[in-house]
Amino acid sequence: MNKVFAILWKDILSELRAKEIAASVLFFAILVIVVFSFAFDPEDDTIGLVAPGVLWVAFTFAGVLGLNRMFAMEKEKGCLEGLMLCPVDRDIIYWGKMAGSFIFMIIVEVVVTPIFLVLFDLPLFMPELALIAVLATVGFVSVGTLFSALATNTRAKDVLLPILFFPIVIPVIICAVKASEVAFDGKPFGDMLSWLGIMGAFDVIFLVVSSLVFEFVIEE
Repeated sequence: MNKVFAILWKDILSELRAKEIAASVLFFAILVIVVFSFAFDPEDDTIGLVAPGVLWVAFTFAGVLGLNRMFAMEKEKGCLEGLMLCPVDRDIIYWGKMAGSFIFMIIVEVVVTPIFLVLFDLPLFMPELALIAVLATVGFVSVGTLFSALATNTRAKDVLLPILFFPIVIPVIICAVKASEVAFDGKPFGDMLSWLGIMGAFDVIFLVVSSLVFEFVIEE
């Protein structure tokens, strides 16, 4: 855990100094939310149907923007080779980078979600939305970290990552949208348990699989 935390702390310090990932991802997510808020009337009866999709479109595309830069910065500055030369298992690198991506995305979601709820005239207190966000974000970054490492060794990494990533992560996005729809409609918590269960199973499977195959993916 100390080794994982060391990689995580390195990423946090790098981001605090450069502000390359969090700032761009946050600005993009807010921009998407604001644009959609002008497209839909908050008083429209259908707002409960479109709001979950708008929220997760913003998080998904903003997250891909951040994942694209995660290993690209390491590659550009020659740090990736240094990480690979460290006397630790390669899955330690995966867990450290994944933890960094998770924290960055959660920060963006914490900032963007209240803005979204205000613009779409939805209740500000939704504790179940926090659970949905955590489960969906874990699944998102568990797969995204793996494919970001894979794409970083290619010339067309900016295009390749979304092509590889979206088909795999679609179940998480669908479940997050459906569970958020239940939350926005004010339905009982039990109505979203099936969607939360699917996300939980997805998280466990891909955390294990990604950790096991990461050492082969990161090789050039």
